[in-house]
Amino acid sequence: MKWELEKTITVSASHELEKVGECSNLHGHNWKITVKCSSRTLNKNYMVVDFNDIKKIVMKYDHTHINDLSPFCCGILPTAEKIAEELCLEIPLCDSVTVEESENNKVIYYR
Repeated sequence: MKWELEKTITVSASHELEKVGECSNLHGHNWKITVKCSSRTLNKNYMVVDFNDIKKIVMKYDHTHINDLSPFCCGILPTAEKIAEELCLEIPLCDSVTVEESENNKVIYYR
C-alpha cells in the first residue's frame, strides 16, 4: 500500500540566465510547478504531506527575482532544472517536481 499526492501551484517570477542567449536578459514566467510526494505511511494528521506545507515552500518563489533567492544568489543559475531540484530537496517525501516555464517547455526532476 502506498499513498501518492500531487499539488500544482502557479507562481510569477523573473530570472536571468547569464550567458544563455536571449535568456541573459531579465524576463519572467508564470511558472507552473507540480510536486509529487509519496509514502507508505501517513503522518499523525493522516496525510502524506500537508498541502499547505508544500504551498508555503513553493510560494517563496512567487513575485520574486529568483536570482536573488538562496542558493541562486551565490552564482547558481536559476534554470528550470535547478529550481525543480531545489524544490524537490526541500519538500518532505518529494518524489518529483515538474517546472513548466511555458506550455511547451518543462523539466521534471526525480529524486
